[in-house]
Amino acid sequence: MYRIGFDVGGTFTDFTALDSDSGKALHFKTSSTPHDPSEAIETGLRHYLEELGIAPDDFAFVGHGTTVATNMVIERRGVPTGLITTKGARDVLEIGRQTRPHLFDYSITKPEPLVERYVRLEVSERLNADGDVLIPLDEDEVRAAAEKLRDEDMKAVAICFLHSYRDGRHERRAAEIVREIMPEAYISISSEVLPEFREFERFSTTVINAYVGPRMDRYLERFLQRLADLNIGAAPRTIHSNGGLMSVDTVRAYPVRTCLSGPAAGVVGAAKVAGLSGFPNIVTYDVGGTSTDVSLVLNGQPAFTTSRLVADYPVRCPMLDINVIGAGGGSIAALDDAGALKVGPRSAGAYPGPVAYGQGGEEPTTTDANLVLGRLDSDTLLSGRMQVDKHAARVAIEDKIARPLGLSVEDAALGILRIAVANMGRAIRAVSTEKGHKLQDFALFAYGGAGPLHAAAVAVETGMKTVIVPAQPGTMCARGILLSDVGFDFVRTGVSTASEESWSDILGAFSEMVTQGNEWLDGESIEKEKRSMRYVVDARYDGQNHEVQVVLSGPEAGFEEFSQGFQAAHRQEYGYDIEDRAVEIVNLRLSVTGASAARADSDYSAQSGDPVMGSRQVYFDGGWYETTVYERARLPVGPFVEGPAIIQEMSSTTIVEPGQRLRVDETGTMIIEV
Repeated sequence: MYRIGFDVGGTFTDFTALDSDSGKALHFKTSSTPHDPSEAIETGLRHYLEELGIAPDDFAFVGHGTTVATNMVIERRGVPTGLITTKGARDVLEIGRQTRPHLFDYSITKPEPLVERYVRLEVSERLNADGDVLIPLDEDEVRAAAEKLRDEDMKAVAICFLHSYRDGRHERRAAEIVREIMPEAYISISSEVLPEFREFERFSTTVINAYVGPRMDRYLERFLQRLADLNIGAAPRTIHSNGGLMSVDTVRAYPVRTCLSGPAAGVVGAAKVAGLSGFPNIVTYDVGGTSTDVSLVLNGQPAFTTSRLVADYPVRCPMLDINVIGAGGGSIAALDDAGALKVGPRSAGAYPGPVAYGQGGEEPTTTDANLVLGRLDSDTLLSGRMQVDKHAARVAIEDKIARPLGLSVEDAALGILRIAVANMGRAIRAVSTEKGHKLQDFALFAYGGAGPLHAAAVAVETGMKTVIVPAQPGTMCARGILLSDVGFDFVRTGVSTASEESWSDILGAFSEMVTQGNEWLDGESIEKEKRSMRYVVDARYDGQNHEVQVVLSGPEAGFEEFSQGFQAAHRQEYGYDIEDRAVEIVNLRLSVTGASAARADSDYSAQSGDPVMGSRQVYFDGGWYETTVYERARLPVGPFVEGPAIIQEMSSTTIVEPGQRLRVDETGTMIIEV
């Protein structure tokens, strides 16, 4: 039997199939199909069925990661969406927050709300902050609002009432009325999507959920139909932003939770694989064709956050703390109006792709620069399945970059890589140094098609001493899906002062959430002995506006444990604590998990034969070097490979720079000493 995972990226769709009996992994990559991501999925699955001879019934598990929801928000391709809200709250989405990303940059503007003002409709109703009814819901006004949205041909409706996180009765009744009048509409209510205080973030998250819901539903229908056409009967699961898996029905209800679907899978897999090699502290570094995703793993646990921006729109739900920048193999290099060289965030994507791909691309990219410098071989991308034109890449860099700047083609290409590396280094510092961590205490875990290609240079840029490259790094996100467990997060808001007297109420609330979590796991068909739960409290000092997260040991944790944990978490986040200041508890969070993952461990044995494939000239800082090229699958465990060196495999190419050295450990993971 096989477990298969696939990750739909902006440039490539990656697959990993794991034989449950032998532990052997079969990897595959194919170009993504942005017009219909499920088309690339079918192409990959047919490769396993038709070329490798795996029977459809042999797939016992199907897991997938997708950026469909994220891309819809970025490209504004959601459906026409209306909003029904409490009288007086019509403009919450437009008012937003007073914070600015750059205080003195007046060219920065807020994005236009996803719901236009004429379809943001108010109705009479009101709860207070305790959830008590101040003004009953006016059902006639709800019907009138629904009729207007129907007449305006809205395809989705978000319902967000003030303080509904304390009691969702008004929202639920409003949804019933809207469904009567708009039976085909997709409806999201904030008390289900995000039952948490802070109106702007709750409204924004619920609106995004409604905005992407119908098209995500259609994508899932196409995806399921393609599985049915291939006679694959296993019910697929999708990884969501917190690194857990959920069923198709849950994705349909909460598509907003898939905004970091693929990247989250990579972080989960990286944490488990690095742990086997003895590296519990890592910075994950995933470079694809379009973006670079970085995250921090401390003591084997990925860092979490509860909010982020997606195309400048706030999304608030539990997710892995991943910093995403527009820097990848397809990042376009160009001169700005002042004649300075810029790399990214624009990307050539899957189509037309880099100039060397011969699909109509005319602007040079980082992939073109790597080809020109000899770091990539024009004959070995995807084990020879992708032929590229090195000469076309050279001509593009010469015409667009080198000649206008008065540089040689090699120095222009090296300049492109240096700028890309500097951008990546800033992203890494954002998740580490800026949060009080010392980078020298962490290893750089490089994956994605272009991660190992740049990791050695990024390690030098950031001062890190070790680079880890897993087996088949280009398909790490797909492999991470196989290493992920079923999971979901529940949250409950209840602002109160933390004390010995009130602590029993907190544990009582957690007990109710545990019941809710077990009901969800029942729906996911998870056996009771495979369940686990993680208890987290969002808390802050009295007078503060933002919280830190305190992880509790379990449902019987005492107040003293919470108090000490809060002080430690506050010191880590802000560098100080105040012993005599009152502490407020804001949110209770419960993460429920059902163990379903494959094992991360694997016994590695090198294939027989000479690992040396030959050598070629490669341009590093200072000139051309004769560089030995190795086949990764034949590298033995133990002996060091001295740089400069290139290690090639189907899904990626690893660079070892002059003065660095590489070894392979017992799990088949490559370790580079910088």
